[in-house]
Amino acid sequence: MTVPETVAVLPQHRFDVSKLAAYLEEHLPDCGGDFELGQFQGGQSNPTFLLTFEGRRLVLRKKPPGDLLRGAHQVEREFTVMRALYSSPVPVPKMHILCDDEEVIGTAFFLMDYVPGWLSAEPNLPDFRQSARTPLWLAMARVLGSLHEVDWRAAGLESFGKPEGYVARQLKTWTRQYEASKTQEMPAMDKLIAKLQAHLPEDEAATIVHGDFRPGNMIFGAGQDEVAAVLDWELSTIGHPLADLGYFCMPYRVPAEVPGVKGLDGLDLAAEGLPSREEVVEAYCAARGIAEPDNLDYFTAFALFRLTAIVQGVYARALQGNASHADALKVGERASFLAECGWALASRL
Repeated sequence: MTVPETVAVLPQHRFDVSKLAAYLEEHLPDCGGDFELGQFQGGQSNPTFLLTFEGRRLVLRKKPPGDLLRGAHQVEREFTVMRALYSSPVPVPKMHILCDDEEVIGTAFFLMDYVPGWLSAEPNLPDFRQSARTPLWLAMARVLGSLHEVDWRAAGLESFGKPEGYVARQLKTWTRQYEASKTQEMPAMDKLIAKLQAHLPEDEAATIVHGDFRPGNMIFGAGQDEVAAVLDWELSTIGHPLADLGYFCMPYRVPAEVPGVKGLDGLDLAAEGLPSREEVVEAYCAARGIAEPDNLDYFTAFALFRLTAIVQGVYARALQGNASHADALKVGERASFLAECGWALASRL
């Protein structure tokens, strides 16, 4: 197991700490005074920092510097959805303040509580004992089911997204993002996009969707069998719940032997203490009280398409020198492999 670690703030993400301190003194008086600042590693999109006061810790999440793609890095949406979910069965940190005044630290940011716990970025959960891995995977599946059962209108998220046409809009949005950050031709991605457009789902189910629901965006509780907090909500909206489930199950469709892509396909799951894809889907469906879907492979291919677009964006930002993670160049180079995985799945639809 690992705990969230911080490093010295990366040069490209430094800001005027005195301005932040003055802002906190005015808007969050109980957090006034001196604090230590460190930067979390692991995220590829919005730089995230730990503020350590005497007896208290807060997390600051901000947009990255530089020219940003339209619609990307929406910390405002993260703040909105987590604040709405705080009293729901979905575990999220307590939100404190959203600041859209770029004069303070250069970009919009928000502050939330620090949630203690354990991390594991890999889907095989190597940081946990084998006996804990299946319980944690099934706990995540149940949390995802709980999320999709939240009444988003009653939670005050009526304007958070359009309930109709989610997949079609996402295809359009992420195709545009991909084209805007493309650095080389990718035939598999072109074929994947065409196939997904030709097989749009007919149902218009609509729930809150996280958009990046995976082990690396969880804080696991000290008991090693529960999710203490779900993080990284910048891709959240109102949309089709199977988009989340397809993405969550994506590791089962990606080869485990390829370094850096975090797949499970080919592993002896029982020997690793991991549940089968079917067990994960069953736990999710039980949490919602629904029948198991028959078109989940479409949504997993869709997830691979979207992840390819995201990873390509990471790579493009890394070439510009403003990505959030030190390994962004290596991560970005895996985009074409993910597109190949997506096309391999979509070609069988």
